[in-house]
Amino acid sequence: MESIWDNRKSRLLAHMKAAGIDVALVTSPTNVYYLTDFACHPHERFLALVLDARAGTESLYVPLLDEPAARESAGAVGIVPVADTEDPYALLKGRVQAGARIVGVEKGAVSLAQAERLGVVFPDSSYADLESGLLAMRLRKSEEEVAKIQRAVDLIEEVVAHAAAYAKEGMTELELAAEIEYRMRKLGADRPAFESIVLTGPRTALPHGTPGPYPIQRGDFVLIDIGVQVDGYCSDITRTFVMGEPSEAQRRIYETVLAANLAGIAASRAGVPVAAVDRAARQVIEEAGYGPLFTHRVGHGFGMDVHEQPSMSGQNETVMAPGLVFTIEPGIYDPVIGGVRIEDDIYLNEDGTARVLTRYPKALTRLGGV
Repeated sequence: MESIWDNRKSRLLAHMKAAGIDVALVTSPTNVYYLTDFACHPHERFLALVLDARAGTESLYVPLLDEPAARESAGAVGIVPVADTEDPYALLKGRVQAGARIVGVEKGAVSLAQAERLGVVFPDSSYADLESGLLAMRLRKSEEEVAKIQRAVDLIEEVVAHAAAYAKEGMTELELAAEIEYRMRKLGADRPAFESIVLTGPRTALPHGTPGPYPIQRGDFVLIDIGVQVDGYCSDITRTFVMGEPSEAQRRIYETVLAANLAGIAASRAGVPVAAVDRAARQVIEEAGYGPLFTHRVGHGFGMDVHEQPSMSGQNETVMAPGLVFTIEPGIYDPVIGGVRIEDDIYLNEDGTARVLTRYPKALTRLGGV
């Protein structure tokens, strides 16, 4: 039986054939992992999966110190270890058959310095972008992939629950963020999916603010946007709390964002354009008079990376299909009252309906035992 990694590489070879690509170099660690089951953070060292459609060969170039781990990976074959004292491009040139007309690379992952080195290896070749083809392969998730995402979601929701119980008046954003990331690791996360966001007071109006030495005060919104990676797949959740009793202005903002979140989820189904989801959520916020304070798209796809396709924007007319995984995260960001964002993770089932993977409650929760 063909393994999932062989299936993925077969699909990539089919894409190469359709595009006339002779040799493909996959250098993004995430895409190498997707195609081989080998996870590696090479830092400045050389990492590449090389597929030669002419010879029907594949080679995985890995740093020598990662060779044992690469050989244990289920989908990795043709391991080529590269010592720190070796020139990987000279090694590549000596092993790849000359005469490739078109070489496929992930243009977004290749630096100018790397491109210049590749020009020596393939002096007479032109280059085609592999990135769109690989992202298209990763766009629709299998049930096995969704099960991994669900594990990451379940873990991060345990962390959110712990953070809500742990947060106290006077605690700084940095203190709460540190406890959150400690809890992630303790519960078994591989790593945070992104830099954790913990904000309080007027700073909650910063959609991507960085935690700082700012104490949580009574009456503050407390916004927590966090995620983890587990078994190579991510989760991403945002919940906004209030320390103590909320004001009427805070309640109104919160209930508007919650209604927008629910409207976006209700609009999520196969056969409709992505833009319809953004418009459904945005309309709720605009009709409540907060339109200018909703300053970003309604969400984004995710999977092995926390930001993938599709972009859930009001300009994306791509028709949604089963297998998509994405967030719904409308927000209102008032620089005086503070900001609210409520983010859920969504999967489109095979029948085209939306499955909400996040289950953490969305009613406005008061922190501090009040």
